[in-house]
Amino acid sequence: QVQLVESGGGLVQAGGSLRLSCAGSGRTFSGYFMGWFRQAPGKEREFVAAIRWSDGSTYYADSVKGRFTISRDNAKNTQYLQMNNLKPEDTAVYYCSAHLDSVLVTTAKAWGQGTQVTVSS
Repeated sequence: QVQLVESGGGLVQAGGSLRLSCAGSGRTFSGYFMGWFRQAPGKEREFVAAIRWSDGSTYYADSVKGRFTISRDNAKNTQYLQMNNLKPEDTAVYYCSAHLDSVLVTTAKAWGQGTQVTVSS
């Protein structure tokens, strides 16, 4: 069973940067897609980015493309989300996730506990 633990959230001014980490345990991520989702108050959880663990292929929501970068460290079984040029609308709780095929809220095999990212204007 995959278990995910996130870290790295916080408060930052608009234009600043943060890096989120998601460490996995219980098994390796080979064969998985690993994702990041976010949920703002009063809104549904939405897709942010994903990476195919086997070959490092990456996928992004249009709203973060060019500003966020997802990456992985095989040796540490950890994925990262580097967030640059942050905007107030990026404020949300960010969750990492594990999927076997399509990266959707409904297909997650595991979720991290969530980490708050707050961007002040």
